[in-house]
Amino acid sequence: MLSPNTIAIIKSTVPVLEVHGTAITRRFYQRLFEAYPELLNLFNQANQKQERQQAALANAVYAAALHIDKLETILPTVRHIAHKHRSLGVTADQYAVVGENLLAAMSDVLGEAATEEILQAWAEAYGIIAGVFIEVEAELYRQAEEVEGGWAGHREFKVERKISESEQVTSFYLTPSDGGQLPVFLPGQYISIKLSIPGEKHTHIRQYSLSDAPGKPYYRITVKREDGISGNPAGKVSNYLHRDVKEGDTLLLSAPAGSFTLKAEDSRPIVLISNGIGLTPMLSMLEALAGEGRDREVFFIHATRCHDDHVQYDRVQELLEGGSKLTVCWSYSELNGGMKQSHALQKQIKPGRIDSDWLREFIPSAGASYYFCGSVPFMREVYQALKAFGVSDEDINYEFFGPAGDLTESEAKPSVGTVT
Repeated sequence: MLSPNTIAIIKSTVPVLEVHGTAITRRFYQRLFEAYPELLNLFNQANQKQERQQAALANAVYAAALHIDKLETILPTVRHIAHKHRSLGVTADQYAVVGENLLAAMSDVLGEAATEEILQAWAEAYGIIAGVFIEVEAELYRQAEEVEGGWAGHREFKVERKISESEQVTSFYLTPSDGGQLPVFLPGQYISIKLSIPGEKHTHIRQYSLSDAPGKPYYRITVKREDGISGNPAGKVSNYLHRDVKEGDTLLLSAPAGSFTLKAEDSRPIVLISNGIGLTPMLSMLEALAGEGRDREVFFIHATRCHDDHVQYDRVQELLEGGSKLTVCWSYSELNGGMKQSHALQKQIKPGRIDSDWLREFIPSAGASYYFCGSVPFMREVYQALKAFGVSDEDINYEFFGPAGDLTESEAKPSVGTVT
């Protein structure tokens, strides 16, 4: 336990971290990679270049300082991050390396303001926080290995099928190369793929949501090819998967992980909302809900550019026609000639972007559980609309692809999230 004096010192640094947090974490990553270049094998360099990870870590440190006297308030976030760390293969000994370089970065950036007393208090606090992460992650590693069909580290999978879903999206159907059993995952979870790309110095690890229901003889991931647009670099892994990985090839996968999952005990109506490739965990949840056979209302809303870009459209239509209590709506920002023009289909289409007024009319205002995923601006709009409707935080569930953001802000502001 931290002493009252240590807690008071940590809290006194909150205003400083609010101003200088990103400068500290920027320096932290510089020091870390200079001293331990092998850790570049764990980190997403695209997020590094865009400084999304630096901002996420800065806000994680800020949140820890703000709640240092009540760390239990951030335990749900700890579990969320711990799942990501387990999926990436973060080890307990690496926390000492992180702590060493984080304190050194504080000293570098703050100079004389980082007194010996402040650095000692942060060393104590970091030890407590790191201990919580290590304990939670150790349990997650144990569960992943001991569950029926589970494994530790990375397991070799064969690409059984590679299916083009649209011009930019491809699904990969993956089966264990050893012919062994697959552990059942929870709808909404993801796997990590570890790749050694020819010509690249470091390995690359990327996390992809499982896009089909559990219990199948395969895992399916549905990957969007990230092109280099608007100043963002092209996705090395997504382009490699689309261009170079063929049926019959093998990939290294971690066991399923993630805390963005359906609440098993909740029997109320469920609303699934997505845009773009945020559709993938929603598909897994929808398939699982359709297979339950329960008389339960499900609302499925997906926004995409146009019908030609639509992923798994036919499959969702099959579920819609299957007699379940499923309501579906597609939001198309563009209506194109490739779209079927049947009267029944038109009732399912909302031209233009999803907005709060339309959401209020389409979805139940109370007594439902909400799950959503997609781009940060889209998620922010959905979150703020739900809060305006009076939906409680307990009924709002969402997942960021990449470092976490703050949906309460008018502009995207990374918040507590994975440090890798």
